[in-house]
Amino acid sequence: MAILACAFITALLITLLIVVSAPLHNRLSGDSDRSQPQKFHTRTVPRIGGVALFGGVTAACGPSDLLNSQAGQLMAGLLGASCVAFGAGLLEDITKRVTPKQRLLATVVAAALAGWWCDALILRSDIPGLDTLLLVAGVPMAVTAFAVAGVAHATNLIDGFNGLASLCMAMVLGAIAYVAYEAGDLAVAHLALAGLGAVLAFFIFNYPRGLLFLGDGGAYFLGFWVAETGILLAVRNPQEVSPLFPLALVIYPVFETVFTMYRRRVVQGKPMGLPDAAHLHSLVYRRLMRPGKARSDQQLKLRRNAMTAPHLWALNALPVLLAIVCFEDSTLLSLVIVGFAVVYLTIYRSIVRFRTPRVMVRQSRLPGESVFDEQVTVRSSL
Repeated sequence: MAILACAFITALLITLLIVVSAPLHNRLSGDSDRSQPQKFHTRTVPRIGGVALFGGVTAACGPSDLLNSQAGQLMAGLLGASCVAFGAGLLEDITKRVTPKQRLLATVVAAALAGWWCDALILRSDIPGLDTLLLVAGVPMAVTAFAVAGVAHATNLIDGFNGLASLCMAMVLGAIAYVAYEAGDLAVAHLALAGLGAVLAFFIFNYPRGLLFLGDGGAYFLGFWVAETGILLAVRNPQEVSPLFPLALVIYPVFETVFTMYRRRVVQGKPMGLPDAAHLHSLVYRRLMRPGKARSDQQLKLRRNAMTAPHLWALNALPVLLAIVCFEDSTLLSLVIVGFAVVYLTIYRSIVRFRTPRVMVRQSRLPGESVFDEQVTVRSSL
């Protein structure tokens, strides 16, 4: 637990420093653009939370090296590789000039470096047809780079509301740490605990009031760390852990990304990279969160923002918990993945058609505030 504590305390101190000093650097680090349809914050907020995550995980290298030299070597290798993805995202947070394609390319390079330095390569998938391709030279590296970049991008995609991406990824890292301990792989368990400690410290300041955002640097670093630890767990423990286990853990952000690409390109005929407000989390915010009374529009939006993430936390927790139960069985994990897709589409369809179960519609309020009895119809922005 020394790794978890070290990462948590370090990230907590860095996060506190960033928040307190925000007036000094908000001109560079602040997210002041609220014109985009996927933006729901009401004030300028620092979007360099990735600095705290990276700092927390880096600090965990010390006790990791003392406890287990192999864990220290793996962590140093992953940290070195992650600098490329994290750096590209952080540069975008500060300059606003790094395109999504450039960030994806940086993550691909980071994944390739991790594959080279840490042997983090997907060699088996238990997906019909793909395992045959993985026998071809160069294909494992390409598939791994694609998977890691996809998870990093998916993490950034769901980073739309306070606490959403950070707690979802914390669940995944906790699951990886648990299964790694079950498999006897302390090195991977230490990697997951380092990430878990750092993201939990960030979460304290991110939810519910959004004092600090992950930003692209934080989202890409967190997605990269989650993807790589999951790959390493499956690769290093082929007899104990199914290669589908990491995919089942991140199926919520991954399926959200795939469905978004399909929806934009096929259904709407728009570019896949065009921002919109039709993500599942956006629909939950707009259609399920009843505003209630508030002293100001800012407080109203903050309430609705804070009450949106718990719906998606529950959705994310479902496949994570099921995957933990059957982490060694590819057949059952396949059912978890397919089952989640069906549940996601059913929920999405019901919200779009205004047939959401009454239990999912909640009066929005911040923790500790009273519930108001005002009936308000939430109109869709679509």
